[in-house]
Amino acid sequence: MKKTVFFLFMLATITNSAFSQDSSPKGKFSGYAFGDYFYNISSPTSGLSDLNGIQFRRIYLTYDYAISETFSSRFRLEADQTANSSDGKVGTFVKDAYLQWKNIFDGSDLVFGIQPTPGSEVAESVWGNRFLEKTIMDLRGIVSSRDMGIALKGKLTDDGMFKYWLLFGNGSGNKPETDKYKRYYAQIQFSPTENITLSGYGDFKAKKSILDLSDSSGTVSNNDLTGALLAGYAEKGVFSLGAEGVFVISQNSIKKSAKELADKNGLGFSVYGTFTLTEAYGLIGRYDYFDPNTDSNAKGDLKNLFIGGLTYKPDPKVTISPNLIYETTEKTPGKSEPDPAITARLTVFYNF
Repeated sequence: MKKTVFFLFMLATITNSAFSQDSSPKGKFSGYAFGDYFYNISSPTSGLSDLNGIQFRRIYLTYDYAISETFSSRFRLEADQTANSSDGKVGTFVKDAYLQWKNIFDGSDLVFGIQPTPGSEVAESVWGNRFLEKTIMDLRGIVSSRDMGIALKGKLTDDGMFKYWLLFGNGSGNKPETDKYKRYYAQIQFSPTENITLSGYGDFKAKKSILDLSDSSGTVSNNDLTGALLAGYAEKGVFSLGAEGVFVISQNSIKKSAKELADKNGLGFSVYGTFTLTEAYGLIGRYDYFDPNTDSNAKGDLKNLFIGGLTYKPDPKVTISPNLIYETTEKTPGKSEPDPAITARLTVFYNF
């Protein structure tokens, strides 16, 4: 944390120095934070029932700098009570660090560095309530919200009705690369009106081949293929609805017998909505279904997640939300029914 504070001090000093030579605004700090008072009413994990406390789940500090009309950059730090924590203290790491080359050719930008991935950015904008929970692919570890790579993104049509996003990344999230295998992302977004968002997403994650059980001298593929479809509709200040379906194929990840491997297929979907009661009050609801292995012999891993809450905005940049998280896990044959995970929270979210 001391190094982080020193870095931000030096960054601010350099920025002020630059502004003293050029009065035009080029850079700015911003951020947001959310945390809550939580109470675990029930938990399938021994010792976690009745656990309660006050926590910051996420803090962002962002610096955006416009280098010129052609180039811009972003540097963002993330802090929470789980990421890179030391001695149980709040940990900090680099969330974003990228350079954007605007309009490298007509209607398209090139982005280099640690950046958002197509699998989370559009879905988060449609869901719109990250302070309550991640989107389904990020929550279940299917696609990280960030990756180190090179992206090309922009408009396929002049009116912006069709957009595309391609990313060649390490596939390691915010972690340093440790192997030669990469992840290839692609997304098409269609917005026929300002109220409607439709998108199709896919990625291929290359992984090291594994031993072929039927031929000890050979290997077979062990790559991952992910696909998702997203639909969202919003009437600003009235209501919004969204749905996302996702499938994951992991090649040869199941051992069917001593001599046979099979693909593991995962399936999930998420539906959610918000409804504005008054200018200050609103309702939020969401349901997720996720089965990481749809094989009929795989039991004990299917999860159902329910989120419900009330939002109160005393200020456009401040949201207070009493909410409830309810998650069930499929029963494992031969074992007792696991208790549901039920957590009540009073969440505070603010921008600065």
